[in-house]
Amino acid sequence: MFDLIVVVHVPEPDDIAPVADALARMRPLCLAEDGCVNWEAYQSEDDQGRFVLVERWASRTHWEAHGSGDAIQKIYLQEIMPRIEREVHPSSPVSSAQ
Repeated sequence: MFDLIVVVHVPEPDDIAPVADALARMRPLCLAEDGCVNWEAYQSEDDQGRFVLVERWASRTHWEAHGSGDAIQKIYLQEIMPRIEREVHPSSPVSSAQ
């Protein structure tokens, strides 16, 4: 598995609703992609301009192929990226078994 956490900040209040809408439209496209195990976008209740994307892919190769899909090419790069600041974190679950 390959897990990815993306923290998104929308600095301009007028851009918050369009970003939220675009993320909602991305979800079904991502879930339909080969190797996508789960893809969720969360909006903070305390800071409406803060979103967290939680992605799980069957492999890093599947996630890399995701970059050429419609969700990224037609929505994320065109509608979201110009409006945001982001942190991308490939991540691993914390396990109690060491």
